[in-house]
Amino acid sequence: MVNTYEEAVDWIHSRLRFGIKPGVKRMEWMMEKLNHPERRLKTIHIAGTNGKGSTVTYVRNILQKAEYKVGTFTSPYIEQFNERISVNGQPIGNQELVDVVNIIKPLAEQLEETDLGSPTEFEIITAMSLYYFAHINIVDVVVYEVGLGGRLDSTNIIYPLVSVITNIGFDHMAILGETVEEIASEKAGIIKPGVPVITTASQENALRVIRQIANEKKAKMYEHNMQFTVTDYNQLETGEQFTIQTPFITIENIELSMKGKHQVNNAALAIMTVTYLKTFYSFLIEEHHIKAGLKDAFWPGRMEEVVKTPSIYLDGAHNEEGIATLVDTIKTRFIKNRVHILFSALSDKPLNKMITQLESVAHSITYTTFDYERALSARQLAELSTHKNHSYDESWENALKNIKASLTDEDVLIVTGSLYFISTIRSFLKQ
Repeated sequence: MVNTYEEAVDWIHSRLRFGIKPGVKRMEWMMEKLNHPERRLKTIHIAGTNGKGSTVTYVRNILQKAEYKVGTFTSPYIEQFNERISVNGQPIGNQELVDVVNIIKPLAEQLEETDLGSPTEFEIITAMSLYYFAHINIVDVVVYEVGLGGRLDSTNIIYPLVSVITNIGFDHMAILGETVEEIASEKAGIIKPGVPVITTASQENALRVIRQIANEKKAKMYEHNMQFTVTDYNQLETGEQFTIQTPFITIENIELSMKGKHQVNNAALAIMTVTYLKTFYSFLIEEHHIKAGLKDAFWPGRMEEVVKTPSIYLDGAHNEEGIATLVDTIKTRFIKNRVHILFSALSDKPLNKMITQLESVAHSITYTTFDYERALSARQLAELSTHKNHSYDESWENALKNIKASLTDEDVLIVTGSLYFISTIRSFLKQ
């Protein structure tokens, strides 16, 4: 029995020692014991390499504007663990978390005694979320973000109304495969028989794999730049603007507050998803809900301006594709500014490629580290640098203080890298 919030979170985190165990057998065992809460839920399933969190946010915001009660399951968290299980953007309460842990913990202990072995941290949190949305804080619909890959992810026990795949890039290759085709196959593992799939994946070899799996499952496929297209794109001071055409609706002059052209793709994916729900599942969603939901959408740590003058942005670009997107945004948004970068990353990333891209747009770059077991030291990162104006500091607080002191109004500081690093810096700056 767990009595306090701290004990509950400690118990969940203690499961980290079981690592990552791909497969849904342990989830199926727990769902059976819980009388299948996943079957009570209407869900939307979102996989992909980058953009999942933003797409979840756009879908949630639109549905909320249409007065639906929306659950979300996301990872990792930015400010507080509870964020991972939220309803209408409000994280699960501390006492509710304790209550759900007390339901799942005895099952986890029983499961440990079977041939299937101990459930992982992510499996525990997934099971908690399914029970919570089905029995404790009952929702109209839940948006589930895949943790890793798709086919063998613990969220893949849901049977959604619609499956969504953002983009396909190189991340977690030790688990998902070395090629775009192998990774696409893992992501497309969320496609269920007869359930449509909507995607903004753009590489032809990835699309070929997704199309083949969709075809085998008799799942209708909606592709970006085929069935739904973006036109009249404009970069605004306050965000982005565009028009979208889908088979069901055309909407002009849509505005986003989240910055970066990549956000237009994420928003287009969300629009296509909700218009599918409106057309085939009679969701009561109007154009004004879509426009208001997108304009109000906010996702922390994604090109988030945390200080105005001089400007400090946080961006959790934690893999090669994420960095490429950030660099693209810097080139279009900060033409007139000197851009300074503070960077920290985990050891299992393609760091040479990431650093080369960042250094191509940086006036100066500072490498640092933070308290996380897989984080590289500042010195190790700096050893990969070829930038004439690079430095390193093992204390991120020192690094941040020194850069801030040197900034003029013309300068922009972008803090980027691991999402865990962004989370650490964000809570510090917010205080």
